[in-house]
Amino acid sequence: MAVAIITGASKGLGRALAQALAGRGWDLVLDARTAQVLEESAEAARARGARVVALAGDVTEASHRRELVAVARELGGLDLLVNNAAVLGAEPLVPLADQPLDGFRAALEVNVVAPLALLQEALPLLRAAPEGAVLGLTSDAAVTAYRTWGAYGATKAALDLMSAVLAVEEPGLRVWWVDPGSMRTGMLAAAEPGEDLSGTPAPDEVVPVFLRLLDERPAGGRYTAAEWAGADR
Repeated sequence: MAVAIITGASKGLGRALAQALAGRGWDLVLDARTAQVLEESAEAARARGARVVALAGDVTEASHRRELVAVARELGGLDLLVNNAAVLGAEPLVPLADQPLDGFRAALEVNVVAPLALLQEALPLLRAAPEGAVLGLTSDAAVTAYRTWGAYGATKAALDLMSAVLAVEEPGLRVWWVDPGSMRTGMLAAAEPGEDLSGTPAPDEVVPVFLRLLDERPAGGRYTAAEWAGADR
């Protein structure tokens, strides 16, 4: 049975992806900071027949990362690491001139340092898996200069480059970093409270792109949900 760790799995894309993988028979280790909301996500996944362990905690803490990997080991190994947890650094977003430096440091810790640290902890299991894969969530703000998105975009640009180097250094793994596009999530609402998100896709509408990646296992690289969904592969 395949095993995945998904960070930031209590809501949004993390929760939607957990439900989809559970429906495909994956066993899951789910992480988020808020225990009650995370347990609700876990229960929904268990209802689909999956073994699910929910571990509330902070991915910036080494002890929590060790626990996530230890539980995956107990479930049989680790086939997929999904680094989905992220923070904005300021809510709502602000121009760089007004960016709180403490918020930027927090975003760097959650969005860049923690994914690397969790990867380092998980690498022995991923290398031992028949088809180990690492999936990072990026953003078009990593490659496009959007007003007020500078600090968050900088963290995602760092994740992009880190993922690209990992793909070179670990040729036995599939390393994908995916821009899902705008989604109707609490995070986007917090980033730009005045925006009308009624026409923005919900996370579960984007999940099929991720499932297709897992099915077809393309070469490691940066993918956008829009391009992948529209491509004839």
